[in-house]
Amino acid sequence: MANERRVGTVSRGIRCPIIRQGDDLAQIVTDSVVEAAEAEGFALRDRDVISVTESVVARSQGNYCTVDDIAADVKAKLGGETIGVIFPILSRNRFAICLKGIAMGAKKIVLMLSYPSDEVGNELVSIDKIDEAGVNPYSDVLTLEKYRELFGYSKHEFTGVDYVEYYSDLITETGCEVEVIFANQAKAILDYTKNIINCDIHTRARTKRILKAAGAEKVFGLDDIMTAPINGSGCNEQYGLLGSNKATEGQVKLFPRECKQLVLDIQSNILERTGRHVEVMVYGDGAFKDPKGKIWELADPVVSPAFTDGLIGTPNELKLKYLADNDFAELSGEALKEAISNSIKAKDANLVGKMASEGTTPRQLTDLIGSLCDLTSGSGDKGTPVVLVQGYFDNYTN
Repeated sequence: MANERRVGTVSRGIRCPIIRQGDDLAQIVTDSVVEAAEAEGFALRDRDVISVTESVVARSQGNYCTVDDIAADVKAKLGGETIGVIFPILSRNRFAICLKGIAMGAKKIVLMLSYPSDEVGNELVSIDKIDEAGVNPYSDVLTLEKYRELFGYSKHEFTGVDYVEYYSDLITETGCEVEVIFANQAKAILDYTKNIINCDIHTRARTKRILKAAGAEKVFGLDDIMTAPINGSGCNEQYGLLGSNKATEGQVKLFPRECKQLVLDIQSNILERTGRHVEVMVYGDGAFKDPKGKIWELADPVVSPAFTDGLIGTPNELKLKYLADNDFAELSGEALKEAISNSIKAKDANLVGKMASEGTTPRQLTDLIGSLCDLTSGSGDKGTPVVLVQGYFDNYTN
């Protein structure tokens, strides 16, 4: 009993130097993790997970573009006249700079906002006010005048910004005309223009399909803008502007490009330095929802754009509470511990559909670990863009 482990999963933020374009990120991550282990007196183990935030990956790749680059791509693809911009999320960091670039590539923007909230839960107006006004958000299209008459001016609970005004001003400041409408049916935009950029993230394929079937002429998602370099800029072949963040007032940092080699290099470096076989992933937003603000964190197209093969799949776990309350309800103390330990050791390789796994989280490992890492590293000034997760694959018997 003296050597029995008393600790399960541990998540540690690892401090790193500030990463710049061209830095050897695989080497920096390896050094930072190994030096942290030496300094803090812990040892690396097989199946530890080293997670690197997407922002430092993109920064090391120099994956940036400017509003001028976005404008040039939008103009080339949509013709530079009237463009419908539909279903954007309400975010100064995630969408405002993209919108500025889009407006610079058009003469008029018809901005169609979903209501009462955007795709990731940022509210324009509360659902209770929608009910009171007798509005059906599924079918009703509101003009800006009607929206203001019913709901007035409302500021976002956490940012204090009236996004309707903020986005409108941003468009007009570029010299582009703006008309704002509120609707949740993609087809509503076709009464205004047949050339559309749909800015939704996780529902984008469906939105494109609906628009094309309803007679739209040009339909591009944010994932279709900046898919190739413009004047030597960065790009993202797979996700375009999705997953981008504001870098400066005129520049966005794009989601990192192909980064499978990076995770393999870190895995190989650690094996060489420590003899340990670790798993490695790149992570962006975690996938969790805040019940108070109703904001769903996932503004990136995926939680993890690259990971080593040991992170493929979902957890295969038994619910200890279920075993304790059902199979072994009559046992306690050492007898209960031994019975549960034996069940874990004998568990099936695939517990899908088995009652004893009921209540365990049926999600991808990368989504679960990415959420843990996002919360550990934070989005501010902690200075820990690398997270080391230990003991994640342990169970009660280890």
